[in-house]
Amino acid sequence: MSAPVDTSVPPSGSGCVECEAARGWWVHLRRCAACGHVGCCDTSPAQHATAHFRSTGHPVVQSFEPAEDWFWDYERQVGLDGPELAPPTHRPVEQTVPGPADRVPQDWREHIH
Repeated sequence: MSAPVDTSVPPSGSGCVECEAARGWWVHLRRCAACGHVGCCDTSPAQHATAHFRSTGHPVVQSFEPAEDWFWDYERQVGLDGPELAPPTHRPVEQTVPGPADRVPQDWREHIH
């Protein structure tokens, strides 16, 4: 893996940083391998993980979903193998998908990409 990765940095939280601040919701979560920022995936309405890459230049994310350990490089548009990052390595297993449950609209499928 040639992109910068910091295995010592914990995730920024258990949900998308920007969605949490705006009381929004997400489908799946991605964690920046450089700084730990947790953002929502490109299927989610706001696509904050990709926005984080565009604003910071941090190209590598790891899935922040239980039982998933894959990495993605936005710059090269390829999947990667990578090291184990600092815990926790996924969102809380009790968190719904999409989530958080109390903020997901009934017509959520009409809002995804």
